[in-house]
Amino acid sequence: MLKTVLPMYERAVKLLNMLQSPMLLGVRLYWGFQFAQTGWGKLHNLAGFIHVFQNLNIPFPGINAPFVAGLELVGGILLILGLFSRPIAFLLAGDMLVAYIVADRDALLAFFKDPDTFLAASPYTFLFASLMILIFGAGYFAVDTLIARKLKESV
Repeated sequence: MLKTVLPMYERAVKLLNMLQSPMLLGVRLYWGFQFAQTGWGKLHNLAGFIHVFQNLNIPFPGINAPFVAGLELVGGILLILGLFSRPIAFLLAGDMLVAYIVADRDALLAFFKDPDTFLAASPYTFLFASLMILIFGAGYFAVDTLIARKLKESV
């Protein structure tokens, strides 16, 4: 029986491995757009966004709010392109962790006690997407991959 199941399992794994890069592309395109759109909105209402940072007692709101808005806009575009994917995913994951700590602390603290509250918080899916790209990379369909291939050819 094992001789029958093992080859089937290996074929299934090969097939599923072929879906990794399309999946990462989908994550980058969707969540990159979401980050870019969110950053764009924050930049176009910068006074309101600075006010939110002031109410959350974030230090230097006049500097931090435009930085975060720009990070989300530019970072989202870079995710879409698959350019500097891991460094930008690291920065965006940090951004979302800070959002959890500062704006959704109760949801963060409910991680074990009430996971539904944690999962329903706004930063969750943004954080998850960022961590996915940080850990797995941009995948095959990315400018990062093209650059890496060109660099290998030139060596």
